Amino acid sequence: MKIGMLTSGGDCQGLNATMRGVAKALYNKLGRNIEIYGILDGYKGLIDGNFKKLRSRDFSGILTRGGTILGTSRKPFKKMTVIEEDGIDKVKAMKENYKKMELDCLVILGGNGTHKTANLLSQEGLNIVTLPKTIDNDLWGTDITFGFNSALDVATDVIDRIHTTATSHGRIFVIEIMGHKAGWLTLYSGVAGGADIILLPEIPYDIKKITEEIDSRTKEGKGFSIIAVAEGAVSVEESKMTKKEFKAHRAVMPQPSIAYRVADEIASATNHEVRVVVPGHIQRGGAPNAYDRVLSTRFGAGAAELILNKQYGNMAGMQNGRVVPVPLEEVAGKLKNVPADDEVILTARNIGISFGD
Repeated sequence: MKIGMLTSGGDCQGLNATMRGVAKALYNKLGRNIEIYGILDGYKGLIDGNFKKLRSRDFSGILTRGGTILGTSRKPFKKMTVIEEDGIDKVKAMKENYKKMELDCLVILGGNGTHKTANLLSQEGLNIVTLPKTIDNDLWGTDITFGFNSALDVATDVIDRIHTTATSHGRIFVIEIMGHKAGWLTLYSGVAGGADIILLPEIPYDIKKITEEIDSRTKEGKGFSIIAVAEGAVSVEESKMTKKEFKAHRAVMPQPSIAYRVADEIASATNHEVRVVVPGHIQRGGAPNAYDRVLSTRFGAGAAELILNKQYGNMAGMQNGRVVPVPLEEVAGKLKNVPADDEVILTARNIGISFGD
């Protein structure tokens, strides 16, 4: 049996651990009757035919290693079926290289955009099995994605460290957490780090509500406030705009990101000193934590079972504590947002955390 592997989109903790899980399970079941090929730099490598044969030793010592040993790249799904200036039919090239490698299955590790292309390739007749990777935890069909828990540790640590300087100087700190369309990482790190205000893409904020909360804390003798802001947070006014209007509005926004805009708005409305912290890609870097190492290994072994049982066209998802097959057509193009009645949101509200609404 010949298996291909590729990692696509943004890197995160647990990619190597998950590939290791797939490989070790297949080697354990098939021994010498398995060949694994690593496709380099994501879908770009599949388009260009850039791959190499991997040995069992290539999967040794990578359980704790961050990033991806195969490299990755971003190839927007909306451009996959478009022939650009280079004249390359990307879908045709990927299919031809799959056949050139004589693959029985292609294992794809990635997030939302990655799964759209994976589903396309599955519909084109390729045997595909996928794995849910993203620190945003916003992939449909799985209760959790690998990478989320490790990024949560990093984001929480940032908030923890800011607390000490915020209390020492009596300042307002706005901390921007990754998450363009879903606020899982901001919500969980905000609660875990003791943020006073949490702003999510799913709950449009009113700057007046935020300043009222800060003023209330000041009157209670609390001279500092921690605001965790998802990078995709939007105001009430913005939430009423069309997609086109929103893009035009953000294009002329003078601040480099939403955290800086919120900080400027707070500074203009209050007498407080405001500082901004953007941990950025630190959140997705470094080694996976213990939870993600176990999760990744379970996902990898689960994907190997799908391959051995020829259950192609599925993602290995985690549902109710079990790794289960989830059809790609159910996953592709769907976003798992934070619901308004999520228990963590309700818990946060119950202890007095404001969501700016």
